[in-house]
Amino acid sequence: MNAETVMQELEALGKERTKKMYCSNGAQEPLFGVATGAMKPIFKQTGINQELAEQLYATGNYDAMYFAGIIADPNGMTEADYDRWMDDAYFYMLSDFVVAVTLAEADIAQQVADKWIASGEDLRMSAGWSCYCWLLGNRKDAEFDADKLAGMLELVKNTIHDAPERTKYSMNNFLYTVSISYVPLHEQAVATAKEVGPVEVGDGKGKSKHIHAYANIEKAMEKGQKLGFKRRHVRC
Repeated sequence: MNAETVMQELEALGKERTKKMYCSNGAQEPLFGVATGAMKPIFKQTGINQELAEQLYATGNYDAMYFAGIIADPNGMTEADYDRWMDDAYFYMLSDFVVAVTLAEADIAQQVADKWIASGEDLRMSAGWSCYCWLLGNRKDAEFDADKLAGMLELVKNTIHDAPERTKYSMNNFLYTVSISYVPLHEQAVATAKEVGPVEVGDGKGKSKHIHAYANIEKAMEKGQKLGFKRRHVRC
């Protein structure tokens, strides 16, 4: 399949209701409104195809950009490639659920995510923290430096309340993910989440709400969540 054929397939799968939902979360035209699960049959025809992924991502069409993340070759992309993709990731569904997810399957994941976390740019920081969440939820504990992650927990504790909006969400998720998926720091993550407490975030419409990693951890434990949970795959 070429880019034109894929775009035609995606357009045919578009639903107005799904499109409205994506737009309410920050997506902008052009987009078709394709449910992510509906893309799987197209993936069976394309397989992993980095060249096609680049062509689709460059269209600026949200659905095509999302599908690009599904078919990209994570280790076929350089740090510069990931930075370029981030430049075009204009809202969190692209930064955290396309670029960060793709990066999480690359050998250079931590190296790039560390730079994004230190960037001072909201969506890059959010993607960096999100990438660690995807990593921790998939890779073996032995692949991580416990001291480094402990330092990251401290960074969250000291900065989350003053962090940019999307970064707050990803930092909050990092606390939860470390507590559930990284056994060596479970207790420290729980203690940190408890100390952080509720975090106020804006909804972009003049209202605010609170997110609370500790409360979510407690709920998960009450439901019998097994510590050390790992996904078999990061991407769908």
